Amino acid sequence: MGVHDTGPRAEDPAVPDVFSPGRIGPLTLRNRVVKAATFEGMTEGALVTDRLVDFHRRHAAGGVGMTTVAYCAVAPEGRTQADQIWMRPEAVPGLRRLTDAVHAEGAAVSAQLGHAGPVADGASNGMPSLGPSARFNPLSLRMTRRATESDIDRIVADHGTAAGLAAEAGFDAVEIHLGHNYFASAFLSPRVNRRGDSYGGGLANRAKVARAVARAVRDAVGDRLAILAKLNMSDGVRGGFRTPESLQVAAWLEADGTVDALELTAGSSLLNPMYLFRGEAPVREFADAFPQPQRLGIRALGKAVLREYPYQDAYLLDKARLFRAELGLPLVLLGGITDRAAMDLAMAEGFSFVAMARALLREPDLVDRIRRDAATPSLCIHCNKCMPTHFTGTRCVLV
Repeated sequence: MGVHDTGPRAEDPAVPDVFSPGRIGPLTLRNRVVKAATFEGMTEGALVTDRLVDFHRRHAAGGVGMTTVAYCAVAPEGRTQADQIWMRPEAVPGLRRLTDAVHAEGAAVSAQLGHAGPVADGASNGMPSLGPSARFNPLSLRMTRRATESDIDRIVADHGTAAGLAAEAGFDAVEIHLGHNYFASAFLSPRVNRRGDSYGGGLANRAKVARAVARAVRDAVGDRLAILAKLNMSDGVRGGFRTPESLQVAAWLEADGTVDALELTAGSSLLNPMYLFRGEAPVREFADAFPQPQRLGIRALGKAVLREYPYQDAYLLDKARLFRAELGLPLVLLGGITDRAAMDLAMAEGFSFVAMARALLREPDLVDRIRRDAATPSLCIHCNKCMPTHFTGTRCVLV
């Protein structure tokens, strides 16, 4: 389905060309296309591998302005599975090799930093997952433990430490994960956060973790790196974090001066993952990626959790427009950006950057081919069969 442009034309001199340089804080990108964070499944031993270096090198060579390395957990219990990178000194040499390879292709590179919170796999990590409230995690078949104030303070500080390591490893930017009901996002959600202390209840309390994390990162790196935050516009679940509250959190982050740009996202890896992806829900493939008894449960209940939403180009634009109208920060439009028409529409609507993921997994050189020929179509069919392979470590999924 195509997009419908009712705003100013991309040919308007006031509208930047998507292939012109764009600035995020101290960083200037060669163009305005960002490779969105996808967990690559190429980090055996929670360290960089040759496959991971080549994966990001190919996207840089394929024309993106910046590629994003995912998922760089700030603490070992914050991984969604044990082979994910977690930021520690032992990881820096491999990350430096990766950033050097990307820079050699002329692109910038960002590290996505976060803590998976209740989405973490405690069974794989060998340590309990942490969230705002205790709850059962059906993926690990274990309970998520309620984070203490000491846990919260440590995890906030861990974000600052991780950002410092990212700077040491040669990254140009960091992306703070405030979405998908990972740790900070789980605190934002009134459905997941049932606390009765100063971190629960009203929005100001629920936003404390997100704001503190962003402050810790800013204090750690200052203006040495560009700082983006990936923020949920909506969890897509009843009783969850909704757009009016997200607009307020975005305004607070802007006023705090802790982030240079926002990448707008949606959905819950915990409760409604397809709200972000749109398109087909590959229930059978998801079930086959898990051992028993999870496999049986997914086959029985998968349609209830993996709800299908119709795909259309630029499918998060309607919500994102509300943020563009209220904020001065540069915004990154994610979701259904697969061709030049969607890119031009994003620029015409006032977004500074676009983020691409699934289309680039299919075709790492798609951006360069679109630059050469604006009529180039994407071969991605939005079947979402790249998602379940996240659990088998063979391909990628948005995080």
